Amino acid sequence: MIFADKLIQLRKKSGWSQEELAEQMGVSRQSISKWEGAQSIPDLEKMIRLAKLFSVSTDYLLLDELGEPEGGSPALPGEESPALRRISMEQANAFLKIKEETAGGIAFGVLLCILSPICLLLLAGLSEVPGSGISEGLAAAIGLTVLLVMVAAAVAIFIYSGGRTSAFEYLDSEFFETEYGVSSMVKERREQYRERYMRNNIIGVCLCILAAIPLFGSVALEVENQLLPVGLLCATLVIVGLGVRLLVRSGTVWGGFERLLEEGEYTREEKKKQPLISQVSQVYWLLVLTGFLAYSFVTGGWDRSWIVWPVAAALFPAVTALILLFAKKK
Repeated sequence: MIFADKLIQLRKKSGWSQEELAEQMGVSRQSISKWEGAQSIPDLEKMIRLAKLFSVSTDYLLLDELGEPEGGSPALPGEESPALRRISMEQANAFLKIKEETAGGIAFGVLLCILSPICLLLLAGLSEVPGSGISEGLAAAIGLTVLLVMVAAAVAIFIYSGGRTSAFEYLDSEFFETEYGVSSMVKERREQYRERYMRNNIIGVCLCILAAIPLFGSVALEVENQLLPVGLLCATLVIVGLGVRLLVRSGTVWGGFERLLEEGEYTREEKKKQPLISQVSQVYWLLVLTGFLAYSFVTGGWDRSWIVWPVAAALFPAVTALILLFAKKK
């Protein structure tokens, strides 16, 4: 085992991020990243500090033939050293392949959910046009049918994609270690994908911002044709859907890299929060669904009530952060 992989293993078993280890060592996070990427090695003084920090010998850090530290791997504070699941090169490649294959399907499912109200909106607007021949009841029946079919198709895609990755669910919640060369391989593939990831994010965010333009147009234009504002609203949904599709697709692939590297949202510190976040998520979305159905059935405003979903999605991170902060204080 080379020094880079030993450092990654020791850092993860200690439950530290690269930033936290950098603070302990008095260096930058980029230095830690270069050490773990086998792009450079620390000088002798820093090597000694690393050995003391992780309670291992300098021989263990410097000699590739030594595979395990004499005293065993350091345990998390207050815990006994657990036997961690090991991720092989074959498993890592299989997981990344599945994430790449399912990313497009998940993104398409999200797009279907965003576009699902369009038929209902168009038919509802058309039913108010004199001589259209479409009653309000017929418009609602057809529009809701199309909406439910599209949402059902999206749910089927989500379930199928989740089933393909179910064997790797432990990556989200368990601590693990990677075999020799795995971390370097994942980092190399992440760097190869980085340009595409940034490009998709830039285009996706720009599309979501520009989606407001049709709404401004519907307000600025004073026309008697009632279908025009509805059409502009539908155009907004299409633009948002295309932008979100890019964000979800690239984010799904990028999330696969972060899971294997235990970085970003999948550090060990974040994994400790998962049980609470899962409980909050279940209660939160159940309340949102109850409010959506109650309002829609009571008022019949299916053409307006869909707005609860993007609003709820925007508020969810803030709600989660507040609850985590409160729990931490308690």
